[in-house]
Amino acid sequence: MSIRETSFEAVALSDLEAMSVGERDELPFGVVGFGADTIVDTYNATKSHMSGLDPSTVMGVPFFDAVGQCMNSFMVAQRFDNEAEIDDIVPYMLTLRMRPTKVRLRLLAESGTPRRYILVER
Repeated sequence: MSIRETSFEAVALSDLEAMSVGERDELPFGVVGFGADTIVDTYNATKSHMSGLDPSTVMGVPFFDAVGQCMNSFMVAQRFDNEAEIDDIVPYMLTLRMRPTKVRLRLLAESGTPRRYILVER
């Protein structure tokens, strides 16, 4: 799959890893990347616009504890703890810092790849 394949459903974790910050910022969906420690190291412009949070305020912060607490659940955070390999789309309701908002989340993790991703589509 080409790095240019940028649809929410089709973009691969390896494509996200290969993209520059600018390329991830141009994606039409939110992208949050973090390591096993859940410390945010990727937060694209689309996700920043959706959340109203500047990337500089979330980089280096534990995602599920301080940024996306409404995703600290068995449906999202626990899956990253329990599953080494994930590529799943989950309907979800975001509730933190906003009125309840229906979204689709795509959870991506591969063993051997240190960064995990949550993609967010409204």
